[in-house]
Amino acid sequence: MLLVASAIGFILSFFYPWLSILPRILLGITLGLFVLDHLMLFLPKQGLRAARELPERLSNGDENPVTLRLQNAYPFPVSTVVIDEFPVQFQLRDTVFTCKVPAGGENTIRYTLRPTKRGAYGFGVINVYVRGPIGLLSRRYKAGVPIEVPVYPSYLQMRRYQLMAISNRLSEIGVKKIRRIGHSMEFEQVKEYVKGDDFRTINWKATARRGQLMSNAYTDEKSQQVYCLIDKSRVMKMPFNGLSLLDHAINAAVVLCNVALLRNDKAGVITFSEEIGGFLPAARTSTQMNSVLDMLHRQRTRYLESDYGKLYALVRKRITQRSLLLLFTNFATVNGLRRQLGHLRRLSEHHLLIVIFFEDTELRSVLQEPADGLEEVYQKTIAEKFAFEKKQIISELQHWGIMSIFTAPEDLTVNTVNKYLELKARQQI
Repeated sequence: MLLVASAIGFILSFFYPWLSILPRILLGITLGLFVLDHLMLFLPKQGLRAARELPERLSNGDENPVTLRLQNAYPFPVSTVVIDEFPVQFQLRDTVFTCKVPAGGENTIRYTLRPTKRGAYGFGVINVYVRGPIGLLSRRYKAGVPIEVPVYPSYLQMRRYQLMAISNRLSEIGVKKIRRIGHSMEFEQVKEYVKGDDFRTINWKATARRGQLMSNAYTDEKSQQVYCLIDKSRVMKMPFNGLSLLDHAINAAVVLCNVALLRNDKAGVITFSEEIGGFLPAARTSTQMNSVLDMLHRQRTRYLESDYGKLYALVRKRITQRSLLLLFTNFATVNGLRRQLGHLRRLSEHHLLIVIFFEDTELRSVLQEPADGLEEVYQKTIAEKFAFEKKQIISELQHWGIMSIFTAPEDLTVNTVNKYLELKARQQI
């Protein structure tokens, strides 16, 4: 604006010579301000510092916090425009942050990132454009160094369930309280009888020795084996809410393994497709959850049909104790189930098998909407056929005594944990 005003002044001075001094003064003031602004911004060697703070690993499917800290070494307040170089997976090309930093002070910029794929995510440098009080020039600073951060299965969701379990608030996230049927026969200790205890647990020998009523205390059976069998064939490639079915299954398996370990059970994982992808034996060590996360972090969807024969052979060879097997898969048709039903029946003969497959939520929305035209009638008829196929799958599994969980992807974790707690309460494991 100053330069334009000077140019207009010079043009007018051709017609009005007495105005010639004014544009010269204005131009001199403009050049002086440019020089002063340049000296204020560029004379200090490092007038502003920036740093990025983020977790060592990101949680897949969750909002992960990222903090940018700006520190101003100038003796005057500055206005900044910050462009953080995001990983290419996010495709964020127009995200710009602006803030003001006081003289000699600090300011922070906070934002969140939600990855939808596991793997390595590379962050670049932080570009900061600084303007002083005059605001005619801006100086660019490049801060930080490029770093690579791994994206793991949803450990934030796992921690949320763990904290809820510790504070006895699991009902807030949908986990039901299951009434315990009878009591476990795993003896824990002999204690004094208190009002409300089951009189059938009174230990008469201890009562005679102590001269007061004593009762036996029992605890849940421990060290039972829980295995998550995760199908990673092409049927698990379908996306829901930005995540593939495989990622939904992996996130639920992480939570379930953590809950099982908190219940003093042993947790293990098997991934398979046309080949066995990985086998983590069930254990109850302090490092088991880290092993689960490291193993599932590397799993990728395959494009061939799963070989349930190899899965059955591995289970029979490596899992000798009766265990709870939770099979995460996605049967779309009854014929697809019947091709694998023989292997599933043999698995259920030696273990407690639960088949977990997914409801198509988009299909549900089509069924709920009224059909206004002929084309929509056809679409709704086809949708009802697919929905009926899912009901047939449930009926077929029930016919052969195999339990199943039919769930929407967003409810997978809650429904799986509920089923596990129910089986524990009913002592079916």
